[in-house]
Amino acid sequence: MNVQVLGISVDHIPCLQAWAESLGGISYPLLSDFWPHGKVAKKYGVLIKDAGKTERAIFIIDKNGIIRYIDIHDIDDQPSNEVLFAELDKIVPAEDRKGAPAVQEDVEEELPHGGVVMYCTNWCPDCKKARRWFEKHNIEFTELNVTRNAKAGQQVREWADGNLTTPTFDIDGTIIVDWQEDRLEEVLLKN
Repeated sequence: MNVQVLGISVDHIPCLQAWAESLGGISYPLLSDFWPHGKVAKKYGVLIKDAGKTERAIFIIDKNGIIRYIDIHDIDDQPSNEVLFAELDKIVPAEDRKGAPAVQEDVEEELPHGGVVMYCTNWCPDCKKARRWFEKHNIEFTELNVTRNAKAGQQVREWADGNLTTPTFDIDGTIIVDWQEDRLEEVLLKN
């Protein structure tokens, strides 16, 4: 949609590099707001002074430098890409879009049932642990990306009390929310 994503953190540069590497790399620049500590975050009103950290926040700033959208939420909540694309659709003029669709289409008509289904994201460290765990135990599974499949995201929110918690597993109808290795072993390796 002809927009630039930037990540800003009050962590120092080596910490940001390690975080990006833990995700297998990222496709957007990460900026360190480390010194003077949180100066940018303070200007945007998201610095938690006593904790030395920030709220998880998303700001959409138009090409004229005007803040057009603010989303501040719990650090454990993953923002909805569908909401962000819808907001961008309101802000980015059609002639500036480079042909990208405003909202990613739901790729599944029905969610799979039966066997092992993992609802996840590409970047989640616990999702990566789960993939390695399944590989180690030779367990076949179906993977649904909750940021690309609206129905999958909605289903996880129903199971996880409104949160988009990854990974979440549906194992023949047994739901396991979040990475719980002991629970996976109990359900899948009980024999």
